Amino acid sequence: MNQTSPERQGKGTVFVRPEICKGCSFCIDFCPTHCLEFTKDFNPKGYHFPVLARPEDCSGCDLCGLYCPDFAIYGERWKDIDARKAKGPSPSPPPASRPIAAPKVQDTEPADPRGVLTGIHFMDGDHAACEGALAAGCRFVAGYPITPSTEVVERFAARIPTVGGVFIQMEDELASSIAVQGAVWGGRKSLSVTSGPGFSLMMEHIGLAAMTETPGVWVDVQRGGPSTGLPTLPGQADMMQAKWGSHGDYEIIAIVPNSPQECFDLMVKAFNLSELYRCPVMFMMDEVVGHMVERVVIPPASEIRVVPRKWTHKPKDEYRAFATTEDDPVPEMTKAGAGYRIHVTGLTHDERGYPAMNAGAQAKLVRRLLGKIRDNADRIMDVREDGVEGAEIVVVSYGITSRIAMSAVEEARRRGVKVGHLRLVVAWPFPAKRMRELAKTVKVFIMPELNMGQMVMEIERAVAGAARVVSLPHAGGSVHEPETILAAILEAGR
Repeated sequence: MNQTSPERQGKGTVFVRPEICKGCSFCIDFCPTHCLEFTKDFNPKGYHFPVLARPEDCSGCDLCGLYCPDFAIYGERWKDIDARKAKGPSPSPPPASRPIAAPKVQDTEPADPRGVLTGIHFMDGDHAACEGALAAGCRFVAGYPITPSTEVVERFAARIPTVGGVFIQMEDELASSIAVQGAVWGGRKSLSVTSGPGFSLMMEHIGLAAMTETPGVWVDVQRGGPSTGLPTLPGQADMMQAKWGSHGDYEIIAIVPNSPQECFDLMVKAFNLSELYRCPVMFMMDEVVGHMVERVVIPPASEIRVVPRKWTHKPKDEYRAFATTEDDPVPEMTKAGAGYRIHVTGLTHDERGYPAMNAGAQAKLVRRLLGKIRDNADRIMDVREDGVEGAEIVVVSYGITSRIAMSAVEEARRRGVKVGHLRLVVAWPFPAKRMRELAKTVKVFIMPELNMGQMVMEIERAVAGAARVVSLPHAGGSVHEPETILAAILEAGR
């Protein structure tokens, strides 16, 4: 990066990377002080590139950087340059073995009463998920109708205008998944809803949300697949996609409810976790949970605790959109229009948000993005255990399958088998540590799931041969018969 004028004549200066400039002239056209001009020289690509022709007029406003499509130029004020240099060089990234601190938990606040439909209701899981999001403070939703998730957005379309929010039916899932991120940087808590093929389309933008630390919740009401598959029938085959669907190294949190009541309760938790860790949270429902109607108790707003957005209160000239400390790995946020300078990009970036195209910046950023989740996995983990202590066999399940598995476990106990049940409420990060602890005494793990064997691979990885692992796959379209799970338990107990 070349500084075009070494002398201090104006309030700021610009830095140019001539070798990547394509000569589009945006920086020159949008410069408010008209201090830039093209040089007569050519770069290696054969383009003229900009120089600071009138340095005394430069204010360091960085409009040139904001409009440059190739990140070939940016402006900076001299006082910001001096402050940056006074801090000295950035510290080296921490070694991989060094744990990253837990994010600081800001005080929770009671839910906004406008979004809380207090009372006892009989509703399906899709509608309960909608009510949970409203109670959590969600005020922007973008989605595209797709079975079996459509009921979520149908209810939003009716409910969200009454609480001062906005619902937009976008032209497709690509548009939906990026619209919600724009709303977040505009100051709203937001959510997108889809299923199956739509979830696949959203993957690139979920990776963008992870990279830009944009909090939000993505609902996937799982159905049978692949491709169009079984639009009206259940599946659980998106579990690995939720974790690994986008490219590169990143972390997400995935929550799996097994009832309409949990669709409400855990949706509030999903939004709280997304704000606390500034990462995408996947809400992995399935068709049966989405469409089953059960009793749902919605408490008063005063009893629902909501994590507010981590707004910055720093002076505007000190704020850096992605700056963190050793004590807190999650940066403070601002919103467009609040007067702060922000730059949000999917490129590897520094603490200001500006592209930093080098291996050191990549290591520092990616380690922090991974570490804030991995090093806090024990805090995020949520499993529900029933009779696992002293058990020789443990059935591990999640979602609708957990309800069927529990009936098989109870019948096996009546027949004298020492069997426990462990339900994944938070599936990602996976509770590998707990699995290793159980593998010291448990002989067999059994995992039924509505796919051909996905989360069972995580058990195999975690226990590393210390216990036998049995997979009970199901291709989807219906659920397991309890007798199938019972037979596997009895066989393992012989």
